[in-house]
Amino acid sequence: MTSKWTADDVPDCSGKTMVVTGANSGLGYEATRALAAKGAHVVMAVRSPERGREAARDVREAVPDADLTLARLDLADLDSVRRFADWFRAEFDDCHVLANNAGLMAIPRRETEQGFEMQFGVNHLGHFALTGLLLDTLRDTEGETRVVAQSSGLHENGEMDFSDPMGEESYDKWDAYAQSKLANLLFAYELQRRLELAGVDDVVSLGCHPGYADTNLQRRGPEMEGSFVRKLGMGLANRAFAQSAEMGALPLLYAATADDARGGTYVGPTGFQNMRGHPGENESSEASRDEDDAHRLWELSEHLTGVTYGI
Repeated sequence: MTSKWTADDVPDCSGKTMVVTGANSGLGYEATRALAAKGAHVVMAVRSPERGREAARDVREAVPDADLTLARLDLADLDSVRRFADWFRAEFDDCHVLANNAGLMAIPRRETEQGFEMQFGVNHLGHFALTGLLLDTLRDTEGETRVVAQSSGLHENGEMDFSDPMGEESYDKWDAYAQSKLANLLFAYELQRRLELAGVDDVVSLGCHPGYADTNLQRRGPEMEGSFVRKLGMGLANRAFAQSAEMGALPLLYAATADDARGGTYVGPTGFQNMRGHPGENESSEASRDEDDAHRLWELSEHLTGVTYGI
């Protein structure tokens, strides 16, 4: 792999169907644009159809022949996840890449439709359910297919609190975010292990993170808190220190498409403190490789979502 891998190095994706969650903004938008430019049929899975339509128009301005399908997916509602999966299976025979990208960061405590803490529910449980519901399609697709979990460098601060995973007894927005991002990697690695044990070698699971990228993710928490000062501070910090969303999307694109991206690995920027730069393999925390926690999280996730994998 060259140390300067860019979106131009994404291989030809003609004839491939790829699902990107949270495709209407930030990293998901940039990934959608880059994949469409390489001929992929991108299913833009978005919570807001209106914002999705605006994003699709912008993608088509940049990539006039972009092959896009817009579909509603609210990861905070497992019924919506099931409706999306049912629709997708009815419309498409193949899924070459499932990019589990959408997420929330450091928001005041809220609950999903099913009563889960919002960050754990959206960032992890919604994607766990979506992946399980689409796994047969991934397995039936000819050639290698990939599931990519968008994590964060802040997973290194995360601890799985199985005694209070929903933060009902004690809630800290940053601890909850870090836990959800740790859960993303525990799930990604455990899925890879289970696929290998089941002898499924044509579906691979990887994790990635964008480093410090300038997206609206950082502004959502202050907006929900009604804190203009914090929102302004986040915006100033992004402009001063963050790399662009276009650069931040490269690890996701690399994990999803690069020939030498391997299952069970963690891709991120290779520059200063893995916060910026071109993508390559990073090391995730020791906690993210804890197989006992991964197994426990898997069982909890199946119980909470009602989605089982059969592997």
